[in-house]
Amino acid sequence: MKITWLGHSAFRIETAKNTILIDPFLTGNPSANGVDVKEAARGVKHIILTHGHGDHVGDTIDLSKETGALVTGNADLVTWLGSRGVNRVDPTNTGGTVTYDGFTVTYVNALHSSAQMTEDGVSHSLGSANGVVLHFDDEPTLYHMGDTDIFSDMALINELHQPEIGIVPIGDRFTMGGAVAALASRRYFKFNKVIPCHYGSFPIIDQTADKFVAGMEGGTSEVIVATANEHFTV
Repeated sequence: MKITWLGHSAFRIETAKNTILIDPFLTGNPSANGVDVKEAARGVKHIILTHGHGDHVGDTIDLSKETGALVTGNADLVTWLGSRGVNRVDPTNTGGTVTYDGFTVTYVNALHSSAQMTEDGVSHSLGSANGVVLHFDDEPTLYHMGDTDIFSDMALINELHQPEIGIVPIGDRFTMGGAVAALASRRYFKFNKVIPCHYGSFPIIDQTADKFVAGMEGGTSEVIVATANEHFTV
């Protein structure tokens, strides 16, 4: 499996059978330095969304039209995207699992909100915020937490799914900060590798992963602090 961090919470996941984008906020992403949108979307078959905020939905509408990728997300969110020209959507919700060729996606809880203020000046509620667990046929299980605070039922997520790769928001203000994210990762999971995200993009959130790295010291997980457009194999 090859993973590329595209800045903020956006990731490209490549396996033998699939290329997947998670939360593809690329255009206008201050931390997507050096990321070419067309290259990031090359060969993409699936776009998976954790929730409806603009810094996660990002380029989904344009990319879905250009690539024909199937967009998976909370039913309220993908119905709204369908009304805005996204033709291939697959609705789900918290606790649900959808099955594709070579992998499944399970939507789990996250403590956050999900809405967008659109051009009509109205805030549209777009369902619940979620994390996503991806089980692959022949690759490690990956858990992208989406935007969230720590919560004790993370223990159940680990019991049910035993993810080996964790993608964890650490930026504070809108998600848990680095120290709390490290506590969540060490108390509730046994990640082989953990990747911090949702930092270093907007001025009002933490600019480095230092607090998370310090909180993970002495643990058994390998912390991967990536730079935008950096890829690594797991």
